[in-house]
Amino acid sequence: MRRPTCLPVAVLLFLPVVLSAQTIQNATLRRAQQSFENLDYRQALSSAHASLRERLTGYERARAYELLGFTYSGMDSILKAVDAFKQVVLIEPERDLDPNRTSPKALSAFQVALTQILVIRQLRVDSVQFIGGEGNVPIRYTVTQPSRVVTRVSGGPLSSMRIDSTVANGQVNIRWPARLPSGDPVPPGNYNVVVEASVGQNTFSTSQSIRVSHGSVDTLPHLTSLPGYTYLPETEVPPKSWRPMGLALVYTGVALAGTSALSNGDLGSPSLREGTVIGLGIVAAGFVMTLKKPAPQPARGNILYNQLLREQIARRNTEIAQENTRRRQQVALSVVPLPRAGGGR
Repeated sequence: MRRPTCLPVAVLLFLPVVLSAQTIQNATLRRAQQSFENLDYRQALSSAHASLRERLTGYERARAYELLGFTYSGMDSILKAVDAFKQVVLIEPERDLDPNRTSPKALSAFQVALTQILVIRQLRVDSVQFIGGEGNVPIRYTVTQPSRVVTRVSGGPLSSMRIDSTVANGQVNIRWPARLPSGDPVPPGNYNVVVEASVGQNTFSTSQSIRVSHGSVDTLPHLTSLPGYTYLPETEVPPKSWRPMGLALVYTGVALAGTSALSNGDLGSPSLREGTVIGLGIVAAGFVMTLKKPAPQPARGNILYNQLLREQIARRNTEIAQENTRRRQQVALSVVPLPRAGGGR
């Protein structure tokens, strides 16, 4: 007997299951899948229950319970759908339903199932690189019920080291500094991040393998200059001056006046002519000195500026040398999550 229903709802219920039908090898479970696709819910239930009594892989068992959850949701048997989805999550804790491809009834039943069982889901350890003692490894997970949750790291030289203990519900974020109790970075090697939750007699645990690698810390190069600052020239050429020409004219005038006085005003005397020749020579020499390029002179302001700049660079290089000495004693940690082998328990 088929339960009448509209096609769009049937398609929404069917899509999450048909996507996984390719890998189903059990014949009884395939018949249950086909009956569900044909909207023959009663036959789908009968075949799905029958398949659970047969030898199934973990994947197929989860698909059988998932098929029961979708079928019961389509028949409005929400409590039975919740029970079926509980088994799905217990087998595959990371299982999620696509809200765009799942009917609201099935999606609601799945969410209720999550709140009624103790499961840790979506345990993630992010890849990260940092200097030992100056960073953390981000760890996050989601616990479906309020419970006491303990996070440990084991492996390598560590038998088991607790890194967090809390009462949590929902998403939890942890920062692990990847250090031993002594404060030293954990040695390189493979480790397991284990998260255990407990409520009364109910317990659940899951783990994520990670690899920790060590590397050297990059040192800083010494400076030859400071950004934004440059050395200034320590000599400068002064601007051309008409002072030599002016002095030459003054000296020429003085010479002519003296010569004129000695000759008692006789403009044609030899002394005046000689004075005139000497004066013209002085003027010519002054003119030549005026045209000559001035010799470079020390720039005292620039010399002082360069001296201060060299002192700053030397002081900074001393600090860099001290920093490099410290860095050579540090360890660069690299943490990478490894592929997960399976779910939790």
